[in-house]
Amino acid sequence: MLPPYGFLYTVHEMTVALGGSFKMSFQNFTTSNSHSFGGKYIEIIPNEFLKYTDQFDDPNLPGEMITAVWLKKTLVGTEIKISQEGIPSVIPVEMCYLGWQESLEM
Repeated sequence: MLPPYGFLYTVHEMTVALGGSFKMSFQNFTTSNSHSFGGKYIEIIPNEFLKYTDQFDDPNLPGEMITAVWLKKTLVGTEIKISQEGIPSVIPVEMCYLGWQESLEM
């Protein structure tokens, strides 16, 4: 995973297995502010599907998000579809969309 533009990230823990968990933080280049988050892997089909929970440590960003990632091999690479549910109301959905686009650019 790569962070969106303007951020550095640190992976504190990552055990990609059913029931495994992850913990990471993003730090803003400009402000040096950071936010941490983590979750658990709840469904895995190798090379096809990944579903995990995601929760911010900041109490101002409450709730638990569910992210699902589908991968499909194509003749020219890999098709990817990502959905997120439960995004905290203070985060504009458009910013999540933009963040994923930036994170996936290589």
